[in-house]
Amino acid sequence: MIKAFLTSFNVLSPTEIDQFESLLIKRHLKKGSFFINEGKLSTEVAFINTGILRSFFSPESGEEITYCISFPNTLMAAYSAFITGLPTVENIQAVADSELLVIQKHDVDKLLETSPNWVRFFKIIAEQQYLELEKRLFLFQKEKAKKRYIDLLENQANYVLQIPLQYLASYLGITPRHLSRLRKEINL
Repeated sequence: MIKAFLTSFNVLSPTEIDQFESLLIKRHLKKGSFFINEGKLSTEVAFINTGILRSFFSPESGEEITYCISFPNTLMAAYSAFITGLPTVENIQAVADSELLVIQKHDVDKLLETSPNWVRFFKIIAEQQYLELEKRLFLFQKEKAKKRYIDLLENQANYVLQIPLQYLASYLGITPRHLSRLRKEINL
């Protein structure tokens, strides 16, 4: 899956893709385990081979706010902390048993020095992250919860029902009770 993912960008040579793959470390996370905890330095990027991860933070109220859910075939990191080198303010947790392919930041930095293709590749990844964030922001401000839920179902139907109700409701910005009503309305 990682080879197909990297090839799909039409930027990296087969040798560069092999080089990237040689730097990956396979990691298994059990459901409920953490990829990173708040207050830690973000020194890794993970490709989600299987499973589902959620990013969340806890405001002073203590309530967990899930703001990102990531599915297989995507990259995941505490990006702002990865870029700045500061401790992260978020937690990344496995929602289901997950297999990750992890690369260290120092290896990413070395790759960036070896070829302009890596700079282009990581620029594309950064642009995609921005576009996803913008899409989520617009959906949140423009659409009702039902539309946001239907959009998620249309894009990730195989995985949505694996996500615990409270995490999914938080991600959609609604209560678990409201999400239960939406599911009944949509006949899930």
